[in-house]
Amino acid sequence: MNFTDFHQRSVDDPQGFWAEQATLIGWNKPFSETLDYSRPPFTRWFVGGETNLCHNAIDRWLDTRGDQPALIAISTETDTEKVYSVRELHQEVMRTAAIMQSLGVGRGDRVLIYMPMIAEAAFAMLACARIGAIHSVVFGGFAANSLATRIDDAQPKLIVSADAGSRAGKVVPYKPLLDEAIGRASHKPAKVLMVDRGLAPMDKVDGRDVDYALAREQHMHAQVPVTWLESNEISYILYTSGTTGKPKGVQRDVGGYAVALAASMKYIFLGQPGGTFFSTSDIGWVVGHSYIVYGPLIAGMATIMYEGLPIRPDAGIWWSIVEKYRVTAMFSAPTAVRVLKKQPAEFMKKHDISSLKALFLAGEPLDEPTAQWISGELGVPIIDNYWQTETGWPILTVARGIDDTPTRLGSPGKPMYGYKVKLIDEATGEECGPNQKGVVVIEGPLPPGCMQTVFGDDERFVNTYWSNIPDRQVYSTFDWGVRDADGYYFILGRTDDVINVAGHRLGTREIEESIASHPNVSEVAVVGIADKLKGQVAVAFAILKHPEQAETMEQKLALEGDVMATVDRQLGAVGRPARVYFVPLLPKTRSGKLLRRSIQAICEGRDPGDLTTIEDPASLQHVRDAVGG
Repeated sequence: MNFTDFHQRSVDDPQGFWAEQATLIGWNKPFSETLDYSRPPFTRWFVGGETNLCHNAIDRWLDTRGDQPALIAISTETDTEKVYSVRELHQEVMRTAAIMQSLGVGRGDRVLIYMPMIAEAAFAMLACARIGAIHSVVFGGFAANSLATRIDDAQPKLIVSADAGSRAGKVVPYKPLLDEAIGRASHKPAKVLMVDRGLAPMDKVDGRDVDYALAREQHMHAQVPVTWLESNEISYILYTSGTTGKPKGVQRDVGGYAVALAASMKYIFLGQPGGTFFSTSDIGWVVGHSYIVYGPLIAGMATIMYEGLPIRPDAGIWWSIVEKYRVTAMFSAPTAVRVLKKQPAEFMKKHDISSLKALFLAGEPLDEPTAQWISGELGVPIIDNYWQTETGWPILTVARGIDDTPTRLGSPGKPMYGYKVKLIDEATGEECGPNQKGVVVIEGPLPPGCMQTVFGDDERFVNTYWSNIPDRQVYSTFDWGVRDADGYYFILGRTDDVINVAGHRLGTREIEESIASHPNVSEVAVVGIADKLKGQVAVAFAILKHPEQAETMEQKLALEGDVMATVDRQLGAVGRPARVYFVPLLPKTRSGKLLRRSIQAICEGRDPGDLTTIEDPASLQHVRDAVGG
């Protein structure tokens, strides 16, 4: 099969194409209409069809794969490991569903899940899907204020949480944060279901808080049938990270999402029934929804849920998991690979990873040195992919389940089937040609699996995503990109991270790529800083591979000049940063995204903003120290 023809058919005949893909999942009632696009940009897929995410993830595999592994829950934080077969997972999900029903939760009710990476979190998500409740997972450990805003927006009837999470051996108590958030929120949930891991003491609120273990005992033999949902009913709400003010809840459907995931597991992620999928993400992010919980299970695979770091107890932990559970496909982020790159090389060689077909990376642009290093170490294809919380599955990548389209260093790939991707000049609205920089946009209708709207705010959905290009209603990704003559896309950074230096518009990503090519630079962040003369100038913060080479001021200045000369050679003087500062840590979220706006704010003497998701607060002080306080 030729991918070019496959993609062309998907955009020329979306009804016929997606009707075929819909056969990859189970339906209780067939749909009467594949696509309803009568009210652009709102899209309805598989209209009238009845299905259920939990049924497709678990029930339909009971007869053929009931005793095979389904969920493998591993925590190197608590030294626990448990494998649940399809049948065992089915029963645990029914127990959790019965608990929820006993607490008054039904079809269309919201359930907020604020949990660490433990099996009970997956049970809760799947239980919601089973009974037609709408889950909203909030990243575990979010600060109380951020959690309160999400409680007020989703207005959950029930919150499911735990006493604590753990990171790098340090216990992170959740209950005090949750109690404070509920205190701050205008909306008060009727019940709170608490999993007690024995990590931190909990003060229970009488009449509101329910102990999960005790409730589970009362429903050990529960039989909870699947609630069949119309394809366009809501499956979940997921709030985009980094939002300010009123949070932006990405709303997802049921049928379109199930079909999109089933197709992506087959065509993109090399998913085969009986295989094992290992995504190192978290259920608080979209990757955890699509490719820890739902996607692999829908594909008939076992999925690994991992609580821990990639270097604890040592830098071989991921590869020992690959060996033990014969992992066939793995999904991680470039940041994690760069962390591993700093570790002794022998950890990559200690384990038998011959079962692994490919490593997929996403979440941020994959730089060439990192891609080349991990490819050489693992000896398997390294496949980048680009997408968003809003789309739910990849926009750009290569589909090795269709043909052997080669990857290209620095590029996540080509537009996937169903996506009509364009590069548009944001000022004129005209389409860009090869090697011309533009905004990456998608023409409607969006394919199945993408967001339906912003929860409770259709107007915000239209105004935020569909109203940015003159005289054209297209979905904006808010990312700059270029496309080469062969159709490969290169992402250059957010449109709101653009630096305008003396009238020249520069994407931070372009400068970062150049600096990262310097032999002594392991990681870099570039931000635009206000400048009275030029409007903005670029400032870089770099982590060195050999920090001992920049201990004295003379060494630092010499190295800074050498880095600038590298940029001069690759981008010209216009791309040269005004300063290059060397720091031991860069400010990042727990999911590995650089906090560029916080870095910029510190450089400009402003408040760095909401830092509830920061991985290490000390990194901000390093930035302050570097720029002189």
